[in-house]
Amino acid sequence: MIREVRPEEDAAALAAIYNEYVLNTTISFETEPLNEEQMLRRISGFAAEYPYLVYEENGIVLGHCYAHRWKERAAYAHTWESTIYLSPSACGKGVGAALMQELIPRCRAAGCRVLIACITQGNERSCRFHESLGFRQVSHFHAVGKKFGRLLDVVDYQLNISE
Repeated sequence: MIREVRPEEDAAALAAIYNEYVLNTTISFETEPLNEEQMLRRISGFAAEYPYLVYEENGIVLGHCYAHRWKERAAYAHTWESTIYLSPSACGKGVGAALMQELIPRCRAAGCRVLIACITQGNERSCRFHESLGFRQVSHFHAVGKKFGRLLDVVDYQLNISE
């Protein structure tokens, strides 16, 4: 079931999902895990202005996706960044596609014209996933992040959603 995020209820589960990526992968450039309170503040801030969805099955949160401003300048107001994280047990089971297929029209209805997905180079699964949704690679930034002693590239994918 896909539903709107409930910040107070979901913060612990979403922090657990996210922290798996923070601690064990280069998918997130964050280097320290978030506690429940930090996640609650983050969720509340994004959900107050942008679509924020949770995938739940039998009372267990399996993933979440949301949109947020891509850049702060006023001219970018209609370009948003999409973010998605799934429990490792939910990967490859259609959960991500279901979430994004719900998020995209909500973003369009809220006035977004372009969605950007920022992906660590080498995360081929995420690149293929976004391509399957119609996103196309539009940039490649070299050695812009460093985690686990490795310099990391970032690629941006773009989806035009204006009608």
